Amino acid sequence: MFGPDAGDPPVIGNGSDRRLLVVGLDGIPYRLIAAMTAKGVMPNLRDLVSVGCFRQMSSSIPEVSCVSWSSIITGENPGEHGIFGFTDLMPGGYGVRFPNYTSLAVPPFWERDPDRAAVIVNVPSTYPARPMNGVHIAGFVAPNLDKAVYPADLLPMLRELGYRIDVDSQLGHSSIGLFLEDLNGALEARIRVAERFWDGRAWSTFMLVFTGTDRLGHFLWDAYEDEDHPHHGAFLEHLSRVDEAIGRFVDRLGDRGAVVVLSDHGFERLHAEIAVNAVLAKHGYLRFSEGRTHLTAITGDSVAFALDPGRIYLHHERRFPRGGVSHEDVDRVTDELAALFAELKVEGQRVVRSIHRKEELYRGPLLDAAPDLVLVADEGFNLKAGFKATSIATRGPFAGKHSQPDAFLIARGAEDGAIPARPDVVDVVGIIEHMLQGG
Repeated sequence: MFGPDAGDPPVIGNGSDRRLLVVGLDGIPYRLIAAMTAKGVMPNLRDLVSVGCFRQMSSSIPEVSCVSWSSIITGENPGEHGIFGFTDLMPGGYGVRFPNYTSLAVPPFWERDPDRAAVIVNVPSTYPARPMNGVHIAGFVAPNLDKAVYPADLLPMLRELGYRIDVDSQLGHSSIGLFLEDLNGALEARIRVAERFWDGRAWSTFMLVFTGTDRLGHFLWDAYEDEDHPHHGAFLEHLSRVDEAIGRFVDRLGDRGAVVVLSDHGFERLHAEIAVNAVLAKHGYLRFSEGRTHLTAITGDSVAFALDPGRIYLHHERRFPRGGVSHEDVDRVTDELAALFAELKVEGQRVVRSIHRKEELYRGPLLDAAPDLVLVADEGFNLKAGFKATSIATRGPFAGKHSQPDAFLIARGAEDGAIPARPDVVDVVGIIEHMLQGG
């Protein structure tokens, strides 16, 4: 390991000495970056925008972090990389599993050239960490720090620096003051660890994701939108701290290095959470055995069910042991369900912005594992797919929710023509490879 006074560590590369910095800001929308750079809250990002490309970017569908980050790091859609949500179905039945890094069917970009050393810190859905040429600290969901770190001999240093995988989000339900304190503490620990790796490891690619920005949005999006909110200043202060850290890394990279800053999805104000399975049950499409409300208890005459956030699966006879939807009825039932959710309103407001059949969204060898329909919520609504809800619309503790079309991408070191006018998360790997070849 190189000491902090040893200067830039040697780069292990493939003949090119160009270095790449990738910074992720989980849940930060394009319009927030546009506003915060214009107002001077994020001056370092403003400087990057002034010399690079700044684009609004489409997220994955559904717009959840595990799907979007898996697409960002592989350059593939869920039908190819295999991650459709935070939960997924076990093959051939009603069991539910929690996909993780071992479920990813396509390697991330940093594993494709074994000669390029990389430092990868806090990328979501990359747990458990696995051997690679460099350093890997997995992001959430990571229940065990010991298995989130490669190489394992880094664990004592991480603990000494107070590193944590995630913020204690439970604090946001009880004390916003303590939540903000914890949020900023986790951020500073992540920066300390990243700075240690920056100086202490040989690398060609350095990727760091800040996930606290997503947690901030969930609990305090109203504080961002309302300048009179008592925590408006604290919201902006956290963004300023993130921007300051990005500026330090960009300065240390120098003008020859390539920089990508991006988000996985956007954010917007939340008004109500919608229980998708409660809608299906109300209209007779979902039934349970008496006294039970669980996926394993759905009856043979159930037509469909949902998994978070709005992934609908037909109860197909060829896919599920008790499935009663025949192959011949698939199109008819799909059309019925699409019409049902297209017309769904709460307090006069349309709930679903768009409805997608799996063939419209996904391609690849894992298409059969995809949900049959995916709903994208309209502004202000968040889709939930638990099985015990009886009310269709409820209000929870969150002030903000994910939005699909409003992620962002900043790229310094790429020709403007190499960046699509409206990139998608699956385009990121191609952009990165272009930049590593010299832009």
